[in-house]
Amino acid sequence: MDHALKMRVPLIGINDSGGARIQEGVNSLAGYGEIFYRNTIASGVIPQISVILGPCAGGAVYSPALTDFVFVVDNISKMFITGPGVIKTVLGEEISMEELGGARVHAETTGNAHFFAESEQECFEQIKKLITYIPWNNSKKAKEFPPKDPVFKGNIEDLIPSDPRNPYDVRDVIRGIVDDGDFFEIQELFAANIVIGFGRLNGQTIGFVANQPLVLAGVLDCDSSDKAARFIRYCDSFNIPIVTLEDMPGYLPGADQEHAGVIRHGAKVLYAYSEATVPKVTVILRKAYGGGYIAMNSRHLGADFMFAWPTAEIAVMGPEGAANIIFKKEIEGAENPEEMRQIKVQEYKDKFANPYVAAAKGYIDSVIEPNDTRSILLHALEVSEGKDVRHPEKKHGIPPF
Repeated sequence: MDHALKMRVPLIGINDSGGARIQEGVNSLAGYGEIFYRNTIASGVIPQISVILGPCAGGAVYSPALTDFVFVVDNISKMFITGPGVIKTVLGEEISMEELGGARVHAETTGNAHFFAESEQECFEQIKKLITYIPWNNSKKAKEFPPKDPVFKGNIEDLIPSDPRNPYDVRDVIRGIVDDGDFFEIQELFAANIVIGFGRLNGQTIGFVANQPLVLAGVLDCDSSDKAARFIRYCDSFNIPIVTLEDMPGYLPGADQEHAGVIRHGAKVLYAYSEATVPKVTVILRKAYGGGYIAMNSRHLGADFMFAWPTAEIAVMGPEGAANIIFKKEIEGAENPEEMRQIKVQEYKDKFANPYVAAAKGYIDSVIEPNDTRSILLHALEVSEGKDVRHPEKKHGIPPF
């Protein structure tokens, strides 16, 4: 670990460990502390990758948790702080290692794993591919590859339904934009209402953050906020420009989310985007309502370029909810309240739920044709190449951890 940091090269750890050796007492704990310290010092300086290839318990899982990317393999990888034996002794619960901390548990439920593979060989291929997208250290940029045209040859706007209530797969839009249609998704199985991953534009690595209308309408919640914020900070640490594709009605409402701390978790996205100094470009595809509009790399959080498709709807809240509040008296006093409600909903849509009001105020740089998205992104990133932002000098900020 010391040598990797000195040489400024990526570090890959292959983990299969029962944790601290009880017979060694405090010495084994000291050993883990030395590892955790080095993980932390190297964080944001060199990429750190952990591969879980067996049962990992106790201190053996805290080191991977401190690294940038964790790879797990189905039926092989196990991660837990205390194993089934200890849980049975202390709590009287019986649970298998797979149910407690198997690969799927961490890929789908906890979010501790970033890549899930069916076999070790598939896992190794994933690692090889990841390495092509990231730089060797924070003073470099990722290696550039020969530019390739997108594979998709149709109209990108056809990928999105005309009815704003109908879902679609935002990954199809990303694949329609990036070189060779190649998008390398991260944490695909966890918090699927947000999509993160790497693609290339004109041979350059780009980090993509996109709302996924297929899952919970693409809202932000506790888990998706954590997922997005961490990825944004990774891209910023390693000089990878960020493209945000927005289509979301806001933060997920409800007592469960409020009690789980969605305010704190959601604030992580605000913090990550505001702090990031790499080129940041946003394209609003469809919905951009309320706090969600602000959170998804808006101009107000420091976006360098903001674009919107003609289908974009930018407002404080959705037309139906807004009409019910703003025009409550007119609707209730009408002879036909439902007919009046529909009239007021349309009136609100015409007046507010479009990109032109925001564009007129300078919050959107341009309303663009969907098929021009790639060429406009390329131009924006080229202009941003020499971006230089200096924040006030400080030891570090205090994110809403």
